[in-house]
Amino acid sequence: MEFDLNIGILDLVVIGVYLVLIVGLGCWAGWTQRRKTEGSGYFLAGRSLTWPIIGLALFSTNISTIELVSLAEEGYKSGLVYGNLEWMAAVTLVILAIFFVPFYIRSRVTTLPDFLQKRYNNKCRIFHVVIVIISAIFIHMGFALFAGAKVLEGLFGMDIMISITLILALTGLYTVVGGLKAVVLTEAIQTVVLIGGSVIMTVIGFQKVGGWEGLKGSVDSGMLTMLRSTEESPDMSWHSVFLGYPIIGIWYWCTDQTIVQRVLGAKDEQHARVGAIFAGFIKILPVFIFVMPGLICLALIKQGILPDTLDDTAKTYAFLVANILPVGVKGIVVAAMLAALMSTVSGALNSIATVFCYDIYKMLKPEASDRKLVTVGRITTLIAMVLAILWAPQISKFGSILEGNTAMICYIAPGITTVFLGGVMWKRASARGAFITLCAGTVMGFVVFLLDWFNEITGWEYSFMMASFWLFLICSAILIGTSLIFPQKQTAEIDNLVWKNPIEALRNPGWKGVLNYKFLSALLLATMIVLYMIFD
Repeated sequence: MEFDLNIGILDLVVIGVYLVLIVGLGCWAGWTQRRKTEGSGYFLAGRSLTWPIIGLALFSTNISTIELVSLAEEGYKSGLVYGNLEWMAAVTLVILAIFFVPFYIRSRVTTLPDFLQKRYNNKCRIFHVVIVIISAIFIHMGFALFAGAKVLEGLFGMDIMISITLILALTGLYTVVGGLKAVVLTEAIQTVVLIGGSVIMTVIGFQKVGGWEGLKGSVDSGMLTMLRSTEESPDMSWHSVFLGYPIIGIWYWCTDQTIVQRVLGAKDEQHARVGAIFAGFIKILPVFIFVMPGLICLALIKQGILPDTLDDTAKTYAFLVANILPVGVKGIVVAAMLAALMSTVSGALNSIATVFCYDIYKMLKPEASDRKLVTVGRITTLIAMVLAILWAPQISKFGSILEGNTAMICYIAPGITTVFLGGVMWKRASARGAFITLCAGTVMGFVVFLLDWFNEITGWEYSFMMASFWLFLICSAILIGTSLIFPQKQTAEIDNLVWKNPIEALRNPGWKGVLNYKFLSALLLATMIVLYMIFD
């Protein structure tokens, strides 16, 4: 299905100017950083990032076309319930700020696999490198590119392969030239564009539907609730969310290189902590500006304001753009969609280059200079782009973009979450135990993925969120058992990477005033409790 976009010259100008400015800015930022330093400047922005940039970049990397396209689709199909994936992220961002950030910053690691080597051993490091690269290409880039291509296909009739290749080429240009400095600076701007464009579409939709009362009167009341029973929402029931999401949330927000690399480039520990919590506050918005528009679309169709011609719910976002936005505004919203896509792709490309250079190439050739690492990083980025182009079209084989993306994360996360969480919270977690847990978790996750993928044959109907929770419990038992059987000699370095007790993580006083990380964490958690009470 394609829509009559009725795009005007002003829209094309807005889109064109945005692309030129964002690519030009990224290249300029990278060039200025390159004049100051090479290796750490390219991969970690010279460890100069401040909390506003970190928070905006975390949000921008996280919000891709998967969220724009799929959350609108799920809003249309099932209401607000999939917004739990956004609101629960606030909790895991607090966990990142309090329990993980101090060790990441104090140990001066360049990558998270590097942290695993310091805490465990080189085998765990190499294992995690492979997972990081696979997840960056097949989860972060692949799904985002396919979702973006589907929107462009619906709006312009553009061939999916052409869309994927063009977007990758533009994004890869400033990522290859500029490194992390270019990535985070463009992400910060893209976040503003993304939020601005999404707010505009939501406000216009609300006006057309008759405000909150008009929306409530046009859809089933259950669609406006966040917490559902198993009968109402098998995959996103309230207990699946509260038990299963923390497992995938800790993997995604606390241990995934693509996301956490922005934190590793922080100016200091306090900037890293506050930046992560700031991102948690921004994560409140998606329910209202990404999920709600899908529900508004359903209400507008039921009211007869929009034509009942949406035969493919995956194109809900494109349908709204085509039917409710005036000329000029359409260009802003399309630019917002491109911002979401480009920021995710650039973040994934930079993380792939970083872990390959520091965790593989540098290990094989320890004498390699910073200049050589940057060159290898750029070559790695180009190879990753080619692999993403080949993989992205295959996403069409999944029934739903969001469910496919979430399911893959649910099956890959438990083992890694167990090893990282056990690593910082339990000093007796051993290297051998961690490696066995990583291997076992990956194998079990793959088996469950196959059971789910071939559910018509296997009869598998279990919630992927709950499957992630049970896999985490099994992995935790494996880590505890194997660590007791194969204990590790404690060293001063290991002791410095483990909390003696959870309260110790709060002993750092932090900044004074409203930017104190303890105050902000408490405020964010209290805000989430109130929101869940309102939308229960």
